[in-house]
Amino acid sequence: MSDELEDELALEPAPVVPSVRLREPLELLVMIKSEGMRLDQYVLLHLGADFSRSEVQRAIEAGGVSVNGKTASKPSYKVRKNDRLRIEMPAPTHDIPVPEDIPLDVLYHDDWLAVINKPPDMVVHPAKGNWSGTLVNALQWHFREHLSTGNGHLRAGIVHRLDKDTSGVILVAKDDRTHRDLAMQFESRKVFKEYVALAAGTLDRDSDYIEGALKMHPHDRLRMIVSTDADAKPALSYYEVLERFRGFALVKVQPRTGRTHQIRVHLQHAGCPVLADKLYGGRSQVKLSELAPDVPPDADEVLIARQALHAFRLRFKHPRTDQWIEAEAPLPADMRRVLEALRAHRPAR
Repeated sequence: MSDELEDELALEPAPVVPSVRLREPLELLVMIKSEGMRLDQYVLLHLGADFSRSEVQRAIEAGGVSVNGKTASKPSYKVRKNDRLRIEMPAPTHDIPVPEDIPLDVLYHDDWLAVINKPPDMVVHPAKGNWSGTLVNALQWHFREHLSTGNGHLRAGIVHRLDKDTSGVILVAKDDRTHRDLAMQFESRKVFKEYVALAAGTLDRDSDYIEGALKMHPHDRLRMIVSTDADAKPALSYYEVLERFRGFALVKVQPRTGRTHQIRVHLQHAGCPVLADKLYGGRSQVKLSELAPDVPPDADEVLIARQALHAFRLRFKHPRTDQWIEAEAPLPADMRRVLEALRAHRPAR
């Protein structure tokens, strides 16, 4: 599974992991949302960056994972609702994330939780190849021991995720009870999420919904696809065109489900991939000259070098005060540059 809420997908409520090294067995109860997921993927979802998928597969094949009291030997086993898993893993070799003095744009915080405006090009939690510079490293510095550890120390405080290149609002829990309550709100779809995207193409309607079940691409583990296969997970996104340009659109999207890469895949399926989305749109950046062909070479510049997707608004009920909290993150500078160029050089006729 990827890193979009990877992003877009709320984690299931999980028991407190004894430590990042999993010194004690971990017991899990499969919930309906995960039914049909491969055993190795499900275990990795709960262990995450503490272990690699190959380590999980080796542990399963060695008898380190049992399902309903019976030893599992096949990583490909499809988990079912109410399956009870017991996981015993060897200790990983890396340490707890080091606190790093990385500036954070804190939109809201209190004794129980915080809402952060994550910048683009920031990985949410440590993993292979990204052991430093992540949001968790920054959270360790700013909040120290005041972070939940329900998903392990490498994901301390992380209730849900955003892709590295997706900017915007992300929710952080400061204790395990708050984490479980917030995760349950995501699980029951009681958290209101609103994204803004710059898309390449034309959407026929000013507002509509995109409904298409998603599953992993059969030949590319990094990508998701719309599929009618029985193992594809239902996914629904509502959209509204905020502004039209020649060949482009500014779109507001409200995902009603939380599948991996949901917004990006749904917009691609509708013929309007997110701008500068290399994975689903085939291009990783946009230059001014692509929007204004007559711009002099010495005035050309890269306007954006990551997918133009921003988590704009998050609304949820505070699990301790029972008050509704709504946080908004302003559009980041790179998306504003593209928007200004579109208004100047590609206005709708």
